[in-house]
Amino acid sequence: MSIIRSPEQLREIYQGVTEASLVKVTPALTTEYRLMIEASPFVALATVGPEGLDCSPRGDRGGVVRVEDERTLALPDWRGNNRIDSLMNIVRDPRVALMFLVPGSNTAMRVNGKAVVSVDPALLASFEMDGKHPRSVVLVTIDEVYFQCARALIRSDLWNPDNFVDPKDLPTPGDLLQAAKADFDKATYDREWPERAAKTMW
Repeated sequence: MSIIRSPEQLREIYQGVTEASLVKVTPALTTEYRLMIEASPFVALATVGPEGLDCSPRGDRGGVVRVEDERTLALPDWRGNNRIDSLMNIVRDPRVALMFLVPGSNTAMRVNGKAVVSVDPALLASFEMDGKHPRSVVLVTIDEVYFQCARALIRSDLWNPDNFVDPKDLPTPGDLLQAAKADFDKATYDREWPERAAKTMW
């Protein structure tokens, strides 16, 4: 097996970066980049901490983040599993990376920056949804923002409904939990999950 061990070896293989690949990176939101990010209901949030890396899916009704200004994004932390892996990482290491997807578009948006976790009451209240507030808000200061080459989404044909997998052909969450813990009651979990999720969305 041939393993690449140095940056120099990589550069020998990957040559010829285009001008567009370089000039697309900006230190703050352009008007066009802002439009793309505000159209996204879903983002993957990557963080790093002493235990390692974490990448967490985040979604929201409408836009998943609120643009506070050209260099600041606000990401409310809604109900989840309370593992708080991402938040624990951020309070110890502020570096974050985000990838936004817009349904139907093959253009993904990427942001690299630094984040803090805020529990400011006025900020929490500003995200009220169905009478509920997030318990915290991740404030991201942008270091760089750019759009991702569309080839990955084109190759995957991600938005083509003809390629959607029938959930009935996949393991249920209960199946996945039982695979991790043999005596887990998967039937009860799968039966109760839809109603529990509906009641605890916000």
